[in-house]
Amino acid sequence: MLLPAQAGAIPPLTTEMLVVFGIVLLALILFITELLPIDITAIFVMVLLTVLKPWTDVSVTEGISGFSSTATVAVLAMLILSTGISQTGAVQIIGRKMAAFAGTDRRKQLAATIGVTGPVSGFINNTPVVAILVPVISDLAHEGETSPSKLLIPLSYASMFGGMLTLIGTSTNLLASSVSQRLIGQGFSMFTFTGLGVIVLLTGSAYLMTVAPRLLPERVPAREDYIEEYELQNYITEVAVRADAAIIGKTVREAVDESRFDADIVQLVRDGETYFEGIASKQIHPGDILTVRTDRETLRSLRELVGLDIVGTPPSDSELDAGEDTQTLVEIVIQSGSSLLGETLTSSAFRERYDASVLAFRSGGKTIRSRLDNVELRVGDTLLVQAPADSIDRLSLNPDFIVAHESETPNYRTEKIPWAIAIIVGVVGFVGMPWGGLASITGIDVFASLDFSIVQTALAGVVVMVVTGVIKPGEIYEGVDWSVIFLLAGVIPLGIALEQTGAATFLGSLVALSGQFLPVIGVLWVFYLVTGLVTNIISNNASVVLMIPVAVETAQEVGGNAFAFVLAVTFAASTAFMTPVGYQTNLFVYGPGGYKFSDYARVGAPLQLLLSVVTVLGIAFFWGLH
Repeated sequence: MLLPAQAGAIPPLTTEMLVVFGIVLLALILFITELLPIDITAIFVMVLLTVLKPWTDVSVTEGISGFSSTATVAVLAMLILSTGISQTGAVQIIGRKMAAFAGTDRRKQLAATIGVTGPVSGFINNTPVVAILVPVISDLAHEGETSPSKLLIPLSYASMFGGMLTLIGTSTNLLASSVSQRLIGQGFSMFTFTGLGVIVLLTGSAYLMTVAPRLLPERVPAREDYIEEYELQNYITEVAVRADAAIIGKTVREAVDESRFDADIVQLVRDGETYFEGIASKQIHPGDILTVRTDRETLRSLRELVGLDIVGTPPSDSELDAGEDTQTLVEIVIQSGSSLLGETLTSSAFRERYDASVLAFRSGGKTIRSRLDNVELRVGDTLLVQAPADSIDRLSLNPDFIVAHESETPNYRTEKIPWAIAIIVGVVGFVGMPWGGLASITGIDVFASLDFSIVQTALAGVVVMVVTGVIKPGEIYEGVDWSVIFLLAGVIPLGIALEQTGAATFLGSLVALSGQFLPVIGVLWVFYLVTGLVTNIISNNASVVLMIPVAVETAQEVGGNAFAFVLAVTFAASTAFMTPVGYQTNLFVYGPGGYKFSDYARVGAPLQLLLSVVTVLGIAFFWGLH
């Protein structure tokens, strides 16, 4: 338990504080620039803290304590439970029913998106919920003749609102509860902030239904035509092979590998038959028509080659996407934790590995149509892929990707839906049940001794899911986003260093100076805004670890309610609306929505300001300021 600091006194700046501030600054730079993956950055920070123990006061035991933290284990279990739910198809089925209800009415489509995503995200980790619903909402948009850009940012934002309904809605809540318990001896129960969460959900939903549609752009056409959307008309070309061509007798793979051009043969037509699957090993014959992905410069060079003729006009979307028996055009989004992160199309042998060709992709808000092979893949990159229908089905089952369209033949375990729902209800119910009150009502004393934590019930839920066949043992490991787990484990000791070296006290005293001209509620509001801004730049989990110790110290300095300040940081860290990098769900919709970086700021900044006022007033009402 921390002792109150002397009001208005700023402790002297020590060498230990400077070292910790230096590590924090280095971590922020690495988080922002992504020179290293965020999970590797977190591990690097953990190593630095333990190596510099004489100044950071973090022992090896404390350095690795994040791996055994209740927050880390609980997040691990909840990710597995979310995987089990997705395998049953329960969320997808709900989404499709809402899509059928919405039809072509844009307001109903938006209401369906928010109405499904918000409540569901309160009881299943909100990141997997968005991953599950991206293809459902994309299909809803196209079938209802609406631009997906009008629905996908609301999908992400609604998941954030829903994540604040319960303790298990987001990993941020679980981490904040663990840090709060350590610092002030008070964590969160399952429904601690549900009342305020409902207010946030209703306020945010009203904004998305009324203001957001006027601010959201139509980046992606309502009519689904990828060639037009990705402006590939000048990048997809048909080439006829004459008898004097140098590539006669070579396989497609050899022709591409030996070419000095940036080109990729994605389709071969011979004697009226179209070949796509497995064409890499096919020999090229005179009279073949090759569909080539290339850029304008290469196209000019191809015109000069002996034996090749540019023929006809560039094929249309419908011609490239000619049906189930040939191939399909589809967008896939690189998931967090994907084995492809940091790889290129060449180094990952993407075409051979997935039997698919990449025609273009969006990365960081830019559309890349040429020189694709050597671009490193990042979280949220969206690839336009041409592949046979069965390959697309396999891609949809791969945890490396989010396929932005539902499979035509989904392989859900619908018969396990009752088991899955019962398990989630049990996980939530056993934690939220007031056992003491039940003992007094029933007179059964044994109830009074029961006290379940989310770690216990979530792990028990995982066991029951495996036993009942909701999830297979091998899927347990595939369903975990290990980058999140390592991020949590790595940043937790950073919070310990801030606390033990007095760095949090120093920062808290500085922030507390604002209490000389602001009331406590004003200081609380400033904390909400600062946390929100920090979260929009770095990970939400990292911002919680950095800001909660400072918030607690500030509360003590200004005579405020420390728990109220913890809640303000927790809510602010889960409402990073202004950038695509502040929250994973924003990244998942970045590519499929065709968004630009500025779209998030235009739609998210007014929403973040609105919720800052609503949340701070709600905290003051429910928990008090002093």
